[in-house]
Amino acid sequence: MPIESGSCASARQAKQKRKSHSLSIRRTNSSEQERAGLQRDMLEGQDSKLPSSVRNTLLELFGQIEREFENLYIENLELRREIDTLNERLAAEGQTIDGAELSKGQLKTKASHSTSQLSQKLKTTYKASTSKIVSSFKTTTSRAICQLVKEYVGHRDGIWDVSVAKTQPVVLGTASADHTALLWSIETGKCLVKYVGHVGSVNSIKFHPTEQVALTASGDQTAHIWRYIVQLPTPQPTADCNQASGEDEFEFSDKDEPDGDGDGSSDCPTVRAPLTSLKSHQGVVIAADWLVGGKQAVTASWDRTANLYDVETSELVHSLTGHDQELTHCCTHPTQRLVVTSSRDTTFRLWDFRDPSIHSVNVFQGHTDTVTSAVFTVGDNVVSGSDDRTVKVWDLKNMRSPIATIRTDSAVNRINVCVGQRIIALPHDNRQVRLFDMSGVRLARLPRSNRQGHRRMVCCSAWSEDHPICNLFTCGFDRQAIGWNINIPALLQEK
Repeated sequence: MPIESGSCASARQAKQKRKSHSLSIRRTNSSEQERAGLQRDMLEGQDSKLPSSVRNTLLELFGQIEREFENLYIENLELRREIDTLNERLAAEGQTIDGAELSKGQLKTKASHSTSQLSQKLKTTYKASTSKIVSSFKTTTSRAICQLVKEYVGHRDGIWDVSVAKTQPVVLGTASADHTALLWSIETGKCLVKYVGHVGSVNSIKFHPTEQVALTASGDQTAHIWRYIVQLPTPQPTADCNQASGEDEFEFSDKDEPDGDGDGSSDCPTVRAPLTSLKSHQGVVIAADWLVGGKQAVTASWDRTANLYDVETSELVHSLTGHDQELTHCCTHPTQRLVVTSSRDTTFRLWDFRDPSIHSVNVFQGHTDTVTSAVFTVGDNVVSGSDDRTVKVWDLKNMRSPIATIRTDSAVNRINVCVGQRIIALPHDNRQVRLFDMSGVRLARLPRSNRQGHRRMVCCSAWSEDHPICNLFTCGFDRQAIGWNINIPALLQEK
């Protein structure tokens, strides 16, 4: 009668254990629904001041947690059985290989290496599962505080900039690589005006502080000032865009992007020529903004200069030189004659025009890569964002070091600050939009799923603090702008 070898016996024993384990898993799965029903009955039988919808959501979340840890426990048991089987097989092989015995040290080395690999697998699985659980909590909170209200679709190429009018009627403006700027009804998402005066990419748009006039900067080396007249349509009831949908992270292909012809922007009134064209740059004009009062405008260009113009005469007042590389953005102070310019040379500069006879400049050095934007806030603060994945808050009275630094996982594009509440909106290359306070504390991340949010790089953000429907707007290279409603009191309470 043949004698069964040690390796065959251990293999058969492991097979029986796996069979027993698979039966236990089936029994576990079959009882999940019964256990969930029992937990729901127990919860309903308890006195609670929570609404039933909130209680049901909590029950589902805790049920997910229990299932995740139960699966981890089962997998851990299986991994331990595999380690024991492997050790037994190594011990058996050590007695039969080439008729020579392996030393205990060699056996320990092999077993330790295999155990280390399995332990690493267990740690990876645990981290992935717990991260998913934590993400589910954060996603639920973000969706309750940050809600998508409206999508503005009509451009044929990526949108570089978004801005909100400062005068009535309040409209939304977008600047696109398709050579156009569009004005939108915030409430209905309908295109109201199309500007087609540029022959290059429209890189920025800003509204005059008191008149129905817009300022756009373009890749055709000019900035245009043009007048618009709009009549707001009557808002229509819209479907809820905030239904829960799938996993929070979802990969998109180009075919999923909005169709540029889908919103009828070609049917809206068209403005074909500017009131004034500002021409002095020798390169792409990447950004433009109005100085306080609206009588002067500043432009930033890839020719490494920023220009200050008189709006009425179109004459060049100052050429601001000093940056070593292309400029990326410019911004003006809301109440003072101050300008800040940012550049690929890793710096941003503060230009002071409060004294008409002389202008001074201060250089801020603190980033290690392109400064994509720098903007003013209330008081004496400037916030700068960079491709080095950081955002820094600066005090204009102390330029040597920032008073707060925000570190992120992706390059930061054109940032914007909610002046009244001191909340910074950070648009990222990785399609995320995050909200921070001025001290660097993260407040929320805008929801992004397979049904809502941006599908490509988010280029810009803009706050509209007084609008009753949407108070934050974002735009991206997926050819759409999005209006969000941010529950700021709840956001600050969560903090």
